[in-house]
This record gives sequence, C-alpha cells and structure tokens, in this order.
Amino acid sequence: MHAPTSHAATIEIAGAIATLTLNRPDKRNSFSDELVSETRSALEHLVESGEVRVLILTGAGAHFSVGGDLDKFSAGGFTKDDASVEASVRELLGATQISVLLRESPLVTIAAVRGGCAGAGLSIAAACDLRVASDTAVFRTAFLDAGLSGDFGGTWLLTRLLGEAKAKELFFLNDKVGAREALRIGLVTQVVPDDELDAAASALAERLAAKPPLALRNVKANLTDTTPEFALAIAREARRNITSGRTHDAVEAASAFLEKRQPVFVGR
Repeated sequence: MHAPTSHAATIEIAGAIATLTLNRPDKRNSFSDELVSETRSALEHLVESGEVRVLILTGAGAHFSVGGDLDKFSAGGFTKDDASVEASVRELLGATQISVLLRESPLVTIAAVRGGCAGAGLSIAAACDLRVASDTAVFRTAFLDAGLSGDFGGTWLLTRLLGEAKAKELFFLNDKVGAREALRIGLVTQVVPDDELDAAASALAERLAAKPPLALRNVKANLTDTTPEFALAIAREARRNITSGRTHDAVEAASAFLEKRQPVFVGR
C-alpha cells in the first residue's frame, strides 16, 4: 500500500509497518521547504489512518539527513526582509511538528541512520523512539558552528536521551560522533554493517509490530509522558495498565504463555 506523496518524501506501507524515506539524496536529504511539508503531511496521514503502528524513518542514498538546506541559508535563511521574527518563529514551529509527531504520536518510530546525521537531521532522529545505525553513520549537532542555536527539539531531546553534560558537550563542541561511539553513549541501540541496515531496521519493526497493539501504544505513552510530578505520572501509568489489561490481547497473551504457543494479537 502506498500513501499519497510526491518525490521529496516517499512512503511504503506493508501491513502495520511503514517506511518513510527522505528523498533528496543529491542534497544529502537536507530540509527544503518541500521536504519538510511532505514529511509532515506523510506523518499526519499515517497517524490519522490508524493502520500503521510502527514507522521506519530513513534517508535515500548515502546519508540520513544533514539538516537545514545550506542553499536556503546562504540566500538569507531566517533574515527575510518581509518576515517578522514572530512570523518566522511560527513557520519554524510548523516545520518542527515533524519531531512532535515522531515523538508523541501513537506510532512507534525507528530511525535507520547511515552516513551524515546532523543538525535538524539529528533532531528528528532523536525524536524517534529507537535508532539503528549503519557503521557509516556520523552524528553531529552542527548548529553552533553555523551560527544557530538549535531547532526541531534537538537540545531538549538530546538532553533527555544522553543527560545534560553529554548534550552540552555535543552542542558546544560540535564534534563528530561515529557509530560505535553513538552506541557507547546510548544514542543508538544497534550498529550494523551498512548493507545490513535496512534488514536490521525491518527486523526490529517486525518485532514491534508483533506486540499487542494497544499495550504497545500505552507503553509509548508512558515513556513519553513528561509530567514532572511522580504522583500524576504513576496515576496515568496505572490507568493505561488497567485499560491494557482489559483487552482481548491481554487474555490472549496469558493464554499463549500458558499453552506454550505464539500469541495472535488483534488490537482489541
């Protein structure tokens, strides 16, 4: 099944799994206005359809995404004479809904990263629930040396993923982080040879898609709930656990375990 797209971003859907590909390989999948618009529209379509539970986000060609389009910045970037600061902020916030959808929607999201992953590209990879890297992957914050301070949620996300000290190190120093170092610091969950990346991401997606759908959604909601109040967090967690436990799938999971067979989940 194919969802509506044009050439800057493409979607392939197979059952409960979708693959969304950033498709500007000649520009290392940097974010043009068209790519941002199509990626956001594709994500909104997938969330609204309700058919897909797991999403793989990747880039066409040799790179994931190097972030902002340097051609756009060299032509003026955020300094358009006809746009106020507030108008530019609103435009950027619209674009950064990509990160919000990756992190907060019911979709469980996997970034499959090869080659360059920098700037906003790193931000959207960090917004995904899991990251699998090719041994060619190189991560870099990139913002500060470009005269920028960060967008698409990267500063918040990397602080949450890696801790404040490591996030500050990456953003202030802008050092390149190779795949093995990314694995060591916990930025990625797996590193594989480049020619095995697609298969590894697909295998991970299939494992997740085989989980009980409603419980999977509720586990993601628990893990992305950012309330600072423990009592409120535990109350929300309890409600999600009870609603998950009152499903056909919970009964099927228990029955399959006792009967020593593979469960068959139906999403209710």
